[in-house]
Amino acid sequence: MSTIISITAIASISPLGADSKIIWENYLNENHCFTEHVLDDKKTFVAKLDNDSKEVVDTLRESDNKYKSLDKSVLYAMAASRKAMQNACWTQNDIFGINIGSSRGATDLFEKHYQEYLKTGKAQTLASPTTTLGNISSWVAHDLQSSGPEISHSITCSTALHAVLNGVAWLRAGMADKFLVGGSEAPLTDFTIAQMRALKIYSNSTEEYPNRALDLKKKQNTMILGEGAGVCCLEIGKKENALAYIEGIGYATEILEHNISISAEATCFQKSMKMALQNTNLSEVDVIVMHAPGTIKGDLTEYKAIEKIFGESLPLLTTNKWKIGHTFGASGILSMELAILMMQHNRFIGVPFAEAQKQTKPIKKVLINAVGFGGNAVSILLQKA
Repeated sequence: MSTIISITAIASISPLGADSKIIWENYLNENHCFTEHVLDDKKTFVAKLDNDSKEVVDTLRESDNKYKSLDKSVLYAMAASRKAMQNACWTQNDIFGINIGSSRGATDLFEKHYQEYLKTGKAQTLASPTTTLGNISSWVAHDLQSSGPEISHSITCSTALHAVLNGVAWLRAGMADKFLVGGSEAPLTDFTIAQMRALKIYSNSTEEYPNRALDLKKKQNTMILGEGAGVCCLEIGKKENALAYIEGIGYATEILEHNISISAEATCFQKSMKMALQNTNLSEVDVIVMHAPGTIKGDLTEYKAIEKIFGESLPLLTTNKWKIGHTFGASGILSMELAILMMQHNRFIGVPFAEAQKQTKPIKKVLINAVGFGGNAVSILLQKA
């Protein structure tokens, strides 16, 4: 990349917690975050926010009367954004853009409003403004009292990494010096779970690890949903407080054969990884944080794409979806957080049931992948600061 982009803060709220120290401690253990709840009239594994994170969200909701009518997806983004802004030492005097997206948007609130409409024949006054997708970045901007541009978007499961691309583009174009980017998702609702079951990709595994992400020999789909949000602060130039630098970006799409198609060797991932790595020696890539949602085709096609790019000299491969599930539009930024934590602590976090991989050198460069329905792939290469 022609211009250095610094990541000066990253913050999240997820089943792993809302504090970076606790999040790292949770990554060090081999326990998953799934608990069983009745959703879609069936016992269902999901990954809910931990108790500390719930308390953060509850406190935020009560802090302003207007916040009580907002969807969880908005509140999660606001909580993570407050933390990131604090960590980056940004103030209300700083002019920065905001781009936070979501795959599903205000799912929980929309379902409740629609159910009430079916029962009463009337829609509540705030039904529309609180369920529009654009209200995530708008409310974050309100909460942070920012004065820069606000952008929301939905590009399914690659939403958060597309926000990173947008932030990089604004910074490199000279239209902003700082950008807050990320994704938020609160998809643990009856109808969302029913939609995943209709696709026949949701886990009904009874194994110790019900999401078998990166198990390339599994015979059934094992995707499980999680909730959470993550954001990072991007700044133009090489900053002293940088956690990592964005060294490469890549993106690609595939011609659709059907609504959720991806080719046998994930051509979109091959293209996005090649683009992100075009100025990098492949041997310098130490780890790839894969998208790997826990489906048979999703995991295997991405692995084959990585083999096509790297040949027999594969980097260390990992994913966090065996642990926290698939958080849809937020998943890419949570993968970036894992990448940064591994670089900071110089420790590889693998998948406990996958083939063992041994770290033989310091972790200095990590590639992060994300892809959405229809083969919309993004790859981001990070370098340790």
